[in-house]
Amino acid sequence: WRSSATCKPWRSGRFLPRVWERCQPPSRKGITTTAGQGQQVGMREKQVLEDLEMPLARRETETLFQEQPQTGNQYLEDALLRSYLKTHLPPKVLEEVSRDLERFGNRLLTKIKPLGWECELNPPVFRQYDAWGRRVDHIVTCSAWRRMKEIAAEEGLIAEAYERRYSNWSRLHQAVKLYLFSSSSGGFNCPLAMTDGAAKVIESLGIPGSLKNAFDHLTSRDPKKFWTSGQWMTERRGGSDVANGTETVARKQPDGTYRLYGFKWFTSAADSDVTLTLARVADAEGKVKQGSSGLSLFFLKVRDEEGKLNSIQVQRLKDKLGTRQMATAELWLDGAKAELISAEGRGVASISNMLNITRIHNVIGAVASMRRMISLSREYARRRVAFGKLLKDHPLHMQTIARMEVQTRGAFLLLMEIVRLLGLVETNMASEQAQLLLRLLIPVAKLYTGKQASAVVVEAMESFGGQGYMEDTGLPVIVRDTLVLSIWEGTTNILSLDVLRSLTKSQGQVMAAFFSAVQQKLELASSTAKLEPAVKQTRDAISSLAQFTQAAGSKGAVTMELAARDFSYTLARIYAGALLIEHAARPDASSTDLSAARRWCNQELCPVATELENSSYEAEEALVDGALVYEGSPACGSRL
Repeated sequence: WRSSATCKPWRSGRFLPRVWERCQPPSRKGITTTAGQGQQVGMREKQVLEDLEMPLARRETETLFQEQPQTGNQYLEDALLRSYLKTHLPPKVLEEVSRDLERFGNRLLTKIKPLGWECELNPPVFRQYDAWGRRVDHIVTCSAWRRMKEIAAEEGLIAEAYERRYSNWSRLHQAVKLYLFSSSSGGFNCPLAMTDGAAKVIESLGIPGSLKNAFDHLTSRDPKKFWTSGQWMTERRGGSDVANGTETVARKQPDGTYRLYGFKWFTSAADSDVTLTLARVADAEGKVKQGSSGLSLFFLKVRDEEGKLNSIQVQRLKDKLGTRQMATAELWLDGAKAELISAEGRGVASISNMLNITRIHNVIGAVASMRRMISLSREYARRRVAFGKLLKDHPLHMQTIARMEVQTRGAFLLLMEIVRLLGLVETNMASEQAQLLLRLLIPVAKLYTGKQASAVVVEAMESFGGQGYMEDTGLPVIVRDTLVLSIWEGTTNILSLDVLRSLTKSQGQVMAAFFSAVQQKLELASSTAKLEPAVKQTRDAISSLAQFTQAAGSKGAVTMELAARDFSYTLARIYAGALLIEHAARPDASSTDLSAARRWCNQELCPVATELENSSYEAEEALVDGALVYEGSPACGSRL
């Protein structure tokens, strides 16, 4: 690969390559960070510019390389996070949580981030046989990965949500720690998502006696006791369509337990201690019921008391684009001993709590990756010189980063709103409106932030030029690991249809809750003159959305399905806009808070209304879609 950078003539007649500054070479561990940021910016910029005056003859004999961006304590450098906590947390809770987050930020910087890079450099290895030909199916993980598990327990990254030391704010405290942890976790945020989901399912079942020990392990702060959980749902026929794709059969044993038989095609964190999985219970004649009503939920330990696999065979590890630090495997269940934990045939309903939690973790990962890449981009802009000045002094470059920042702020506030609502629900403090709103916003936020993150991290990688494409900077790792976020836990289209189901199931009540919540937030800004344009744009969008829902209701199912994605995007943009306006209406709001709200609301807030006017959701358009896609395809009998 060769840089396409152009050169500009120097005033002496010689030419300068684009890579101008003199700095330290990239370390093998990728982008480094420092605990302090005490260097004088002006002195640094002066030194960089003075280096440009170095005689070319001398510079040609030296290696030209670029300086690494340096970031400090993630918590202390996240102005939006800190202002949000200051606004919402009770003073005593704020004091304790802030102290914990600052301490955790320092630990991330000095201890956890290097471990995360070790996990990337030492991915899991599958050893199927030992030296004597015995099948062992051993997934070998690195010491850094195992240390991450211990740290997760020590920091209470799962426990915090279930101890409820801060009542309804405990879930938010946990989410913020996970948000800070995510980009430095070396992929360990994924098993934590499923562990949190498993704990939530068990808690929702009332923590029955048979699962009390498992719940205690999943929510333990003791590294020696802490368990992680898998979530084995995807089988050979696919992922989201579990109703038709699940073939695993459960056979009841005389002692009341079950034995599971089937093939799990995609099992993330295959080195976990326990898992939840779906299967179909066979009757006395060996027959099973098809469809979602035939699925039941089971709990099983991956290994027995002797450390041997629970009648499970590992076929192979998946060769993934990203999240390579984590073992994802294909597994044969050949009589795995399991416990039925849902009512028979109620597996999908019972596991929904797990899906809600893992989708929220998906949002956490999306927002964290955006924030991390922007933090690195803005620091790089203070160090990288191009065309005679630092990147931060190029208006177009700063405009690009600022646009990414606005997207990240909207996504962050959407995340905080969801975990705030979840905290209320978990402590029985939520109104009916809050419960309806949470049901709607989880799939909306998951699908929208997944797409946002993919766009932002790629744009941020570009802000580094060719250096962003270099593997050992660590930047491609963040990009790869982010791209999965629009796929895991339901693709954009699948979740858009889930949003429609929430409307149907609630008979429209979720939309009433949505409109009410947005209007309440806009009322808070009614006396802030600088927010008037943003408030008006949001109210206009609400009006257009209301008109769409009325018009679409008379057009049938095809129209709503075709509009599902644009409809979900509309909900995300309007609600995030209202949150940004609410945050900017605070008495101590900054000028950047006001700018972020105004800029967010300048975009198309209600794309679904625009596309309805363009007749994009007519049945005839669906036929045109097919024609456009398959023109020239052998499927249409055409010659290429």
